[in-house]
Amino acid sequence: MTTTVAGGEPSMVRRAAAAAALVALLAALVYLAVSALSRWDVLLASVVSLGVAVIAAWYILSRRGVARAVAAGIAALALLVFLAVVIASESVVVLVVGLTLAAVSVAAASYALIPATPAIAAERAPQATYPVLLMNLKSGGGKAERFRLVELCRQRGIEPVVLHPGDDLRQLAEDAVARGADILGMAGGDGSQALVASVASQHGIPFVVVPAGTRNHFALDLGLDRADVQGALDAYEDGVDTVVDLAEINGRVFVNNASMGVYAKIVQSGDYRDAKVHTAAAMLPDLLGPEATPLDLRFTLPSGQEAKSAQLLLVSNNPYALARLRGGGTRERLDRGVLGIAFVRVASAGEAEKLAALEAAGRLQRFSTWSEWTASEFEVRSSHPVEVGVDGEALTLQPPLRFVTRPGALTIRLPPSAPGRSPAARTVRVMTRPTVVALWRTVLGRPSGTR
Repeated sequence: MTTTVAGGEPSMVRRAAAAAALVALLAALVYLAVSALSRWDVLLASVVSLGVAVIAAWYILSRRGVARAVAAGIAALALLVFLAVVIASESVVVLVVGLTLAAVSVAAASYALIPATPAIAAERAPQATYPVLLMNLKSGGGKAERFRLVELCRQRGIEPVVLHPGDDLRQLAEDAVARGADILGMAGGDGSQALVASVASQHGIPFVVVPAGTRNHFALDLGLDRADVQGALDAYEDGVDTVVDLAEINGRVFVNNASMGVYAKIVQSGDYRDAKVHTAAAMLPDLLGPEATPLDLRFTLPSGQEAKSAQLLLVSNNPYALARLRGGGTRERLDRGVLGIAFVRVASAGEAEKLAALEAAGRLQRFSTWSEWTASEFEVRSSHPVEVGVDGEALTLQPPLRFVTRPGALTIRLPPSAPGRSPAARTVRVMTRPTVVALWRTVLGRPSGTR
């Protein structure tokens, strides 16, 4: 992960923070190493019990009937053994101290390497003459209604356009432009944001993101405060403009990502929304088990070789910082003009154990079948329609799936209070070798360059 930071000589406070980060990191490593050597038997028992639990978990996911029940019993027993070993050996203290030192190191490194203010100061955008905000009142559990967005818009001179059941959101946005709207906004989830953003991009007018959906990953990566729905409206009055990319899959615009593989197939089920765990448990053996037919997803790797299957294939509008698979990934930038592509294939319980261990260590990229790269275009081939999750919406599309990036296609108008950077651009997540080098350069009073 590489992040460009502000040039120039670092301040004494940042140099002190960098020194604290390195000292805390060294203390954590020494403390954990000494603890492990003095109680090697505890370490061995802990690693073995967790390894058995991970392998059993794979069988729980990929088998049915007696095999799943036996695996569940083994997993429970292995976890009990792990807890008993940790408690009996008083290793809880070791874990707490080690993790505390590591957290201090990461926090200090984040402060030392990341500038406190956006690197580029934007000028205030010109006032819009006909501002419009489209909104889905039911999105995000009714956020727009709870924050009384219709009333707030009218108080600010913004025309509210409410999406009703059966309405065509794209047509509502096009109609607003036809009436003279010179700025469009959307209060809703990421799928709705992408659709209205595509209209704003087509007509060359600014777009305002109001985080009134469930997750609002696009708003997060723009540096918006997702809890401040009302504050997002400030973009209409005192906003600043920034230019970001869009991406397309077979001509359909998306702002975040398109996911294919196991998860995309599960969310296609009509029962998934009401019974997520039960539906996943019922479907996973057919997708991961020994009798499972490999998913027909064919695509070309950077090496020129052809991949023929994947449990996960993710194509994103700019690359994500993916240290782990279980959500929470964000993008450092939205203006690199590239697609981010990542895939992984897991074929056995042993591979599942290795993947879990590497993910826990934040070293997902070291897994044998993990691959990440960037490209301006990408194609996925298949012999049948492909299930895809696009910005959180379950779709089935005809192959080939053609992905392209649209660099600088959208002007986003942000409220002046927005930090303007995503969590990935503000936080050091893993203390990699480049991060340590950047910290040492900061201690010496030199520009840290990258992390």
